[in-house]
Amino acid sequence: MIFDRERPPDGTVRDWLDARAEAGGVAIVFPETGEVLEWPALRDEARAAACGLAGLGVARGESVAIVHPNGWDGVVALYAALYGGFRATMINLAAGADGIGYALDHSGARFAFVHEGQRETIARIAPERLSILEPRMLRQRAELPDVDPTHHALLMYTSGTTGRPKGVVHTHASLLAGGWTTAIAHELTAKDRGFCVLPIYHINGLCVTLMGSLVSGGSLAMTARFSAGKFWDQAERGEVTWFSVVPTIISHLLHGQADPSSALSARLRFGRSASSALAVETQAAFEERFEVPIIETMGLTETAAQILSNPLPPGKRKIGSPGMAYGNEVRILTADLTDAPPMQEGEIAIRGPNVMVEYLHNPETTAKTLAGDWLRTGDLGHIDEDGYVFVTGRLKELIIKGGENIAPREIDEVLYSEPDIIEAAAFARPCTSYGERVEAAVCVKPGSNVSEAALIELCHQRLGAFKSPDSIHFLDELPKGPSGKIQRLKLAELT
Repeated sequence: MIFDRERPPDGTVRDWLDARAEAGGVAIVFPETGEVLEWPALRDEARAAACGLAGLGVARGESVAIVHPNGWDGVVALYAALYGGFRATMINLAAGADGIGYALDHSGARFAFVHEGQRETIARIAPERLSILEPRMLRQRAELPDVDPTHHALLMYTSGTTGRPKGVVHTHASLLAGGWTTAIAHELTAKDRGFCVLPIYHINGLCVTLMGSLVSGGSLAMTARFSAGKFWDQAERGEVTWFSVVPTIISHLLHGQADPSSALSARLRFGRSASSALAVETQAAFEERFEVPIIETMGLTETAAQILSNPLPPGKRKIGSPGMAYGNEVRILTADLTDAPPMQEGEIAIRGPNVMVEYLHNPETTAKTLAGDWLRTGDLGHIDEDGYVFVTGRLKELIIKGGENIAPREIDEVLYSEPDIIEAAAFARPCTSYGERVEAAVCVKPGSNVSEAALIELCHQRLGAFKSPDSIHFLDELPKGPSGKIQRLKLAELT
């Protein structure tokens, strides 16, 4: 299999893993343990487990649950399901008992790869039909079913800020295309090594890093979880050339004490930010301190991660924009789903090879989300004259005060301009006078003396009284989903 920057990958994950195994070399290093997993060993372990699943009677396209944090066993489990032609069903470890139980039941999985630390929980909440896989259960092996690019490959549940999570289904073609969009936007090669600190049970960790390295022929350094204090040291020991994180991680690194070594700084080509908007002030301060360019991007579970990206230096990066489309097309829709005039705000829609095939068991929501072959993202924004997209908010997160739409992100940006702010998010609170009023929650640096009154006055100066928060709540940490994205709609319940 050959990485072609001009068109999406052919074949299946099985084909690509076989090709990488035949070429040889390192797939993943684990800085925490010093272990090295090479492509041939990864393929052989995945194939053996896949044949064991076939021996248990697992059918092509059937869900196989994977309940693992980042690590050797979790990666092998994922690739075993994909290699075998089964539907890898990634279980979000941060979803809580109810969310995990729902995903296991809704997916129809009969078998699950479960990390030792999760076995007690899964045994307690799993549906009766589910069996936790043991090595002895995989000894009776059978031939693998044929698989083609159109067959189901991945089932991943969205975090579900309202209602039940939706099960996003990707085929082998769209899953590989998710890695391809990352590889072409960031010009990844076989010489690159990414740093995977985001969980692979989230689409960013799985597609951007794992699938990106599979398609480009590069390698990864992987840790079980992000650590602000250990990040730069782990990146140095892992010999990484790029990393993929989220804005909250960038903010925590910025406010931390550690710095990258000169050798690491010389090796690092870029860091990328995704999952939610990166505050302009945070990006500028990070780049000034660490001298590492941050490439802001945008992606969705429904699009196998990346849809938009700023170009690498020396290309023109527009701070405040997640960039332009790479490997797919973007348009702005009006309320009646027609094209919005240039520079006018509307709903961002995407078309490309990386778009999901459906929401599992949910044809009605699938039909509403897929307008023809265009996927409606639920994000509001506009496209400028150079093709860069600017995101102004979420349809479901708009604050409607006295009939006027207020984008929470506009308030977030002002709050992040205060140097002591680590996390910030504005949100709506029901109000008898205006329908909704503006409030905000923040997390500040330890020892900070910044006050609620000072932050409200800052907003008054920048935004005027109408858009400014009436109250600002100080929290130790803002609620976040598995990707690190702040869950704005939960804030009213917590404050």
